[in-house]
Amino acid sequence: MAVAALLALAVSCKPQEKHAKYVFYFIGDGMGSTHVAAAEAYLAQERGVIGMDPLCFTQFPVMGEAVSCSANHIITDSSAAGTALSTGEKTNNGMLCIAPDSTTQQKSIAYKIHEAGYSVGVMSTTPINHATPAAFFGHNIKRGNYYEIGKELPGTGFEFFAGGGLYHPKGKEGNEEVSLYDMIAEGGYTLAYGYEDFKAKKDADHIVLVQREGSEEICPYALGRPEGALTLSQIVEAAITVLERNPKGFFMMAEGGLIDWTAHSQDLAGTIFETLDFDQAIAIADAFYARHPEETLIVVTADHETGGLALGRRGYDYDLTVIDKIKSASASTDVEKYMNDPQSIDSVNEEARVGWTTYSHSGGPVPVWAKGVGACQFAGRQDNTDIPKKICAAMGVAF
Repeated sequence: MAVAALLALAVSCKPQEKHAKYVFYFIGDGMGSTHVAAAEAYLAQERGVIGMDPLCFTQFPVMGEAVSCSANHIITDSSAAGTALSTGEKTNNGMLCIAPDSTTQQKSIAYKIHEAGYSVGVMSTTPINHATPAAFFGHNIKRGNYYEIGKELPGTGFEFFAGGGLYHPKGKEGNEEVSLYDMIAEGGYTLAYGYEDFKAKKDADHIVLVQREGSEEICPYALGRPEGALTLSQIVEAAITVLERNPKGFFMMAEGGLIDWTAHSQDLAGTIFETLDFDQAIAIADAFYARHPEETLIVVTADHETGGLALGRRGYDYDLTVIDKIKSASASTDVEKYMNDPQSIDSVNEEARVGWTTYSHSGGPVPVWAKGVGACQFAGRQDNTDIPKKICAAMGVAF
């Protein structure tokens, strides 16, 4: 295995002979190294062994780390981090692709790549106009101005958008005359509601995929997810279907947004299953890479860490068997009760012997993994603003 890993690294780090035609940019919102380690330890425990079973993306041959601070805080929020990861420039917490001077717009690489002739997709398990996905198409001095941010979507011309829905489709007070959904349809986009509806509409040139008509919601959590609910894996598959029609190639950003939401609640089980769900979506991209190994780049990172998760609370062991009790709940209502009961969540952490330091974000560097054309440049320590610049370099797109 060690020899194979070294050979894979050598292949990834050979001089880049041509540019990446297909780029997958995965952002695990709030996903720190320990969240990943917890998911891997859970998989190993499922096999009855002590250790960590690697996820798909942790087997990528190139690994680095990225500093995540914003322009005005050592600990970033998602909008400032999303801005850095999309534009290659820092901004203040709470601001979205607007420079710290509160006036100058910062340009996402999604626009630059689209202008270079590639198809573009932006997707998440959160609403599309939430911080991270919005950082790839929107601009606003306040990340919470969801209606104003959403109004920018139709004008992008990007071929594919997807998420749980759109926050505040008729404004914060619900009194706007034109809803974001009507605006998007009038802007030439086909609206698809759920994966089955997408399959019937997949030939459209421009698609916005959400889980149901008028939705303002997130995609359902992986733990206790109802049958037929929209998943990130389905979203990535749908995006490939639409975007690969362009002979020039494509760029997509896909966010596993609910890792952050579960970690904000210090929900160990939810965090593990959201991380595993994120990995399943990355496996879809990895299968695409297997078909186009000389033309594809996959980059996986996070915007920040959430929760300050520590694997260990006392002694030299932590115990994730408690997760199986939640997973095997006979009815979804049991899972829903757990996920809405802070006392139950606390008892799971205590029984599992894991600790959390905060209900907010922490400030350490975040991991970066890469595979494919131009992957070698993502090794080592870097700033989060370096990542979009390196993606453009890999694609041969002027930054």
